[in-house]
Amino acid sequence: MEIPNLNNMPSYKIKHLTHYAYSSSVIDCINQIMLYPIVDSLLEIRSHEITISNDPAVETFVDYFGNQVGVFSVIRPHSELLIESVADVITKPIIFPADNTDAASQWVNLENLKFNTLFMDFLKPEVFASAEEVKNTLKELVTERKTPLENAKTLSEYVYNNFTYKKGITNIGTKTEEVWKLKAGVCQDFAHILLIFLRMFKIPSRYISGYICPKGKEMRGEGATHAWVEAFIPDYGWLGLDPTNNCIVNDQHVRLATGRNFADCTPVKGTYKGSGEHILEVSVEIKNGACQKTTEHEGIPTYSYQVKNPGEPINSYRYYLEIQQQQQQQQQ
Repeated sequence: MEIPNLNNMPSYKIKHLTHYAYSSSVIDCINQIMLYPIVDSLLEIRSHEITISNDPAVETFVDYFGNQVGVFSVIRPHSELLIESVADVITKPIIFPADNTDAASQWVNLENLKFNTLFMDFLKPEVFASAEEVKNTLKELVTERKTPLENAKTLSEYVYNNFTYKKGITNIGTKTEEVWKLKAGVCQDFAHILLIFLRMFKIPSRYISGYICPKGKEMRGEGATHAWVEAFIPDYGWLGLDPTNNCIVNDQHVRLATGRNFADCTPVKGTYKGSGEHILEVSVEIKNGACQKTTEHEGIPTYSYQVKNPGEPINSYRYYLEIQQQQQQQQQ
């Protein structure tokens, strides 16, 4: 077997900034971060550093889904919080599935997975008003005469062709029913809908958060956080499908976290004591050249979400996707 030359592999520098500015000093700020690229046979990390204002100690653990998670606290009074992740990574191309086993045996293989605790979370169908309508719509496309991979690619292509990529009309709180009726949204909506489709036809699937890296301007969602799906293919394993770009995930994608849905993969979340009024700024910079650490506050891009007198405790990272939509609109 030929050993890949890492000098010829795609190399990306990724800088991900999260900045909270509070209207007054806050205390007892407890946070969780999922900003660690997933290392496997397809990804090597040359360097990765996470810097947090006030320099708190970060403890890490591996969660139920195998993600590395960091937790930290800022107890003393502070009026802003800056989290900066800078990673230098090398990606490697996947080996595409041969898909040469007969379809019937593959479906039997998937049917048996419903009793496997490792797959139960990724098979559970979502209940919503139009579920029966969705299944009836897709019945003509999905057939067990075709392999699970063929059907998975068909469903991903259906999302790409029948849902409009449109920013600003959905957010993290938008329900499945509304996305189905709108037939529109951004990458998180496309990923969520494809998850529903795959699980509806008993193909295990999981949500992936991460980045899609630039080789040009040929793909939606470049230069920002991104979302896609992994489907479990018999005799192969987990295969990434990006319905936003109608492609099989390859060496332009960098994974951060995997789970049942977005809530399992939130990049930053936390709580604090103090005024709920604050501004959240998020930005992602991805390029092949050098990615320098931020040294001046003025260098932080201002893609913002502002919360004014919410009246109740609020974690503004629930609105992370709205910020991302602003980012993408500026970039495209």
